[in-house]
Amino acid sequence: MAWFRRAIPQAAAVPYRSGADGLEVLLITSRRTRRWIVPKGMVELNQTPREAAAQEAFEEAGVRGDVAGKRLGVYTYRKVDHPSGAVFAVQVFPLRVTSEADDWPERGQRRKQWLPVNAAARLVRESRLKKMLLTLPNALRLERE
Repeated sequence: MAWFRRAIPQAAAVPYRSGADGLEVLLITSRRTRRWIVPKGMVELNQTPREAAAQEAFEEAGVRGDVAGKRLGVYTYRKVDHPSGAVFAVQVFPLRVTSEADDWPERGQRRKQWLPVNAAARLVRESRLKKMLLTLPNALRLERE
């Protein structure tokens, strides 16, 4: 686990809501490659990972809400275009969306789309994130119990 201690910490939010056909999650596109992802970013020194996840959800997707107490999991990735080829460890938290803004910091830089959980899982590339999305309904049920 030494690699995990050296990894740069990030936090991600999986924004979710109840839709007409059941649970939906919000995906956004990355700025550079335009692939489908969830809002994520650096955990600053004065933040908890939960606070960072909530901040990224607003900055990147324009949503606010309640971050769940328990994280869905952690996934790692290596950023190829980062000068050091750094490894990032992303803690992923469900975020129950309570409001959507008409304007937010990265509005013109990304697309966003609400999707059923299974459809969202098919669109993301990171295999660990796919699995976390698919476990979201059960994780939310357990959190309520």
